[in-house]
Amino acid sequence: MNRKVLITGASRGIGYSIANSFANNRDKLILTCRENIDILEEYANELTEEYGIYCEAYKCDAADPTAVKELFEKIGEIDVLVNNAGVAWLGLLTDMEEDDWRRVIGTNLDSLFYTCKCAVPGMVRRGSGKIINISSVWGSVGASCEVAYSASKGGVNSFTRALAKELAPSNVQVNAIACGVIDTDMNRKHLSDEDLEVLRQEIPAGRMGKPQEVGEMALMLSNAPEYLTGQILTMDGGWI
Repeated sequence: MNRKVLITGASRGIGYSIANSFANNRDKLILTCRENIDILEEYANELTEEYGIYCEAYKCDAADPTAVKELFEKIGEIDVLVNNAGVAWLGLLTDMEEDDWRRVIGTNLDSLFYTCKCAVPGMVRRGSGKIINISSVWGSVGASCEVAYSASKGGVNSFTRALAKELAPSNVQVNAIACGVIDTDMNRKHLSDEDLEVLRQEIPAGRMGKPQEVGEMALMLSNAPEYLTGQILTMDGGWI
């Protein structure tokens, strides 16, 4: 199909797997990360060699509006935007510093405004485009000791529904994937083995989700019928 696809936060975890799914679909990829540019550049080269596609890596903090604007000046218009960049913070609200709050909200929610503001004009002009936001079940039900993260993902869900209504007349679809517990480095960093085992026992599917499964769902959404828009698709093994 040779669509031009931008995936933020693609150096590891879910973003890494999303990139692989789109590469397997022979799309042109623009991958970004905030810090691990050496890792991302190596991965972009691997995808180029394996699938014979165009794939470029850029260092770009999605929470920085200037950096996002400069990125789009380099890459031009895109067909698919996958907003995956995200961070978490685990602890009591009273122990959270203002800088921690701003980093979570900035990376998880403000980034959507910055990327969409740059991507949407081209999509509207062409009368086509897909925007896929990676959210969380905590955006719907909230999680103790993850107030900022839950608030940011709740914002992602509302952002998705509202922008979908705004762009539907222009034939641009906006949807989100609300992930449950996915087996990523981020979850293993913030949760102990004991915590993860408790979660596994609570999940009807009996396991954590695989990043590859989220990648497959993101690709499916990018190919979904145009009438599917404004949806928050929960992917949690029947948990919530």
